[in-house]
Amino acid sequence: MPGTPATRATRAPRTPRTPRTPPRAPLRFVTQVFILQVAVVLATVAISAGVFVWVGTGQLVREAEATALAIARSVAEDPDVRADVAEWSADPGTPSATELADGPLETVAENVRVRTGALFVVITDDQGIRLAHPNPDELGETVSTSPDVALAGREDVSWERGTLGDSARAKVPVLAPGAAPGSTDDVVGEISVGFAASTVFDTLGDEIAPVVIGALAALGVGVAASILIRRRLRRLTLGLQPEELRALVQDQEAVLSGVGEGVIGLGPDDRITVCNDQAARVLGVTDAVGHTLDDLDLPADFRALVRGDGAEQQLLLNGRVVFIDVRTVSRDGAHLGRVVIVRDRTDVEALSRKLDAVNAMTTALRVQRHEFANRLHAISGLIATGEHDQAERYLADVLNHGPLKYPVEHADRLTEPYLQAFLGAKGIEASEKGVLLTIGAETLVTGRVVAAEDVTTVLGNLIDNAVAAAVAGQVSPAWVEVEVLDDGADLYLSVMDSGNGVDAREEDGGRAEPDPDAVHGLGFGLPLSRDIARRSGGDLWLASRGVPDEHGAVFCVRLPGAVEPVEPDRPDRPARPDIPNEGTP
Repeated sequence: MPGTPATRATRAPRTPRTPRTPPRAPLRFVTQVFILQVAVVLATVAISAGVFVWVGTGQLVREAEATALAIARSVAEDPDVRADVAEWSADPGTPSATELADGPLETVAENVRVRTGALFVVITDDQGIRLAHPNPDELGETVSTSPDVALAGREDVSWERGTLGDSARAKVPVLAPGAAPGSTDDVVGEISVGFAASTVFDTLGDEIAPVVIGALAALGVGVAASILIRRRLRRLTLGLQPEELRALVQDQEAVLSGVGEGVIGLGPDDRITVCNDQAARVLGVTDAVGHTLDDLDLPADFRALVRGDGAEQQLLLNGRVVFIDVRTVSRDGAHLGRVVIVRDRTDVEALSRKLDAVNAMTTALRVQRHEFANRLHAISGLIATGEHDQAERYLADVLNHGPLKYPVEHADRLTEPYLQAFLGAKGIEASEKGVLLTIGAETLVTGRVVAAEDVTTVLGNLIDNAVAAAVAGQVSPAWVEVEVLDDGADLYLSVMDSGNGVDAREEDGGRAEPDPDAVHGLGFGLPLSRDIARRSGGDLWLASRGVPDEHGAVFCVRLPGAVEPVEPDRPDRPARPDIPNEGTP
């Protein structure tokens, strides 16, 4: 049965598994570039040296052929040679080697060969029969190479192989005595002169030696340059492989295009290397890549924050509330620059302030409801006890002074419930800081507020700034005056304080308009309020910088579509308690 000791003992032993050879790691990118550069340099040097050797060899061959041609011409022009060759050519028989060996042509040819160092000087008749040759055994025989060109009356130079081996040779026709130079009809033989290959290239080594030395020097310089380039390349790429660089570029593009935050990359020299569209929009710059921070028109506090280390701060840039996060980037101990994250917090800040305004208004309405309930209980009690006259007087007092006793002067001038409750809550906050909130005489709201969040946010920011300015002012008691007026669907707000106002600044040698965002307010309230007003087609502006001994700064706002007009004949038209019989039948 399976599993018994006997069965296990009969099983064949397992063949040991051959260990897998781990795959060879590919060469690093810088190493591949180094090898490629060395190969290119080596190939370039080899080709250059080969071309030089080829050109030099050809020049030596041509020089040898030219020398052979000159020697052959001089021999062919010798009158004795011409006469002897003509005599042998006229004899129809074939001369014997014995006769030619001691003849004058053999003597002349041998003397020329010895004197010039040529491999051979051969003289033939008009049939190509050797009349003179360095090897006596070859006399009287037909030449091994074709004599047709020379016997046709033309000179011929070439590199050919004969009985004596390869040589640079020249063949010149021999003319009969008295024949005109250049004649092709009076050719009686040929002169062939050749130089051996060893003689032609005996100086090639001396000429090539400088080339070889130069090639080796060039190769050494190329290798050294390749080593330097390899080090430089490794430093520039941080030792990353091409696929890693490609992945980084893809990841960077995906991150920069996919995130909703602005990203700015700065090199060690504060030069911008990366700037996505979101960052460019928030900063209000174009074509920022390649420029330094000082090249761009950026606020000084932003530049100072970016140059900090690990800084996180909220700034006001181009009317936007921006959160700046700066991080230093390094690799292997080398400082690579900084990454700046720019987050536009304008909408978040606006929403936060809207929520604060709504919370303040809700609290005021809750207090109003509680107080109104208490007064209803009081009226109910007076009626229940039969004190009708006192109840009427109590109701008249409520109508004349408003439903609540907020610390707001002339609160009865404003009857719109949202604004009344909100200004009542702001009046409480202002009184806690020693500032009296007043409703101006020009206040008149006949419609109903429909954009309560926007209205209370804008108005709340202006009141907060005005209270802060009044507290910092010299007037005592400090005050803030608010006027609210509607015109159809438009709502106009005006806030004036008792502070020191907004002073104009000296810039570029002239009077410049002040920056109310910087000198009047909390930093973010005015830009947010202006942004809310402009979204609906309105605006926020500084109406007055202030009049000494009278009032401080005056800010005005127009909010289109913030009010729903109420028709005069509608029963829900709000009444003005300070106008007699207003709103009564």
